Amino acid sequence: MSFMEPGLFDMIMRLRGRGIFDTNVLRAMEQIPRSGFVSIDDRMQSYEEEALGIGCGQVISPPLTTAILCQTLEVTQAHKVLHIGTGSGYMTALLAKLSTRVYSIERHKPLAEAAENIIQNHVANTVIKHGDGRLGWRGQAPFERIVLSASVRLMPSALLEQLSPDGRMVAVVGGQLSVAQKQGGKIKETALLPLDLPPIEPGKA
Repeated sequence: MSFMEPGLFDMIMRLRGRGIFDTNVLRAMEQIPRSGFVSIDDRMQSYEEEALGIGCGQVISPPLTTAILCQTLEVTQAHKVLHIGTGSGYMTALLAKLSTRVYSIERHKPLAEAAENIIQNHVANTVIKHGDGRLGWRGQAPFERIVLSASVRLMPSALLEQLSPDGRMVAVVGGQLSVAQKQGGKIKETALLPLDLPPIEPGKA
């Protein structure tokens, strides 16, 4: 890039030092400025390792958490992705850089509308819906990749059903970053490491 925002270079180097090795994820985080997805009052903290409020009682996750989710998802340009918990739209935009198309669901209508407006300044291959993310998006299933930006007690069965053959779902389950991999019609679930995300909330708000 010919220009990189103050703090962005430091964030990228910090992520490398913390185990983010996927160059596609790091490149997407260089290209999508996190500062555009936070409030004006928080712009100075855009690239710090902290969660920031985005309204409706929600937060944008710290950069490392976002990077870990994206890297664990193992998404490629061939994949159609379902993202549960649009929030500010930052992770949705990152996933759009990595994939063919991203379908994203947000339960808070003001957040869904704001995210849609911001995202269109960066990428064009996203579709955002106001809805209950626990139910997924049956009309667009199956998805090669599904990722949740909120924690759950169990992998949601409705989402597992919407995975394509050989599909992969990433979620924080019981405080552990976990991967559900569909193989031969069966689901293999693996817990990888502790990770903290706010719990998923039911319904539309």
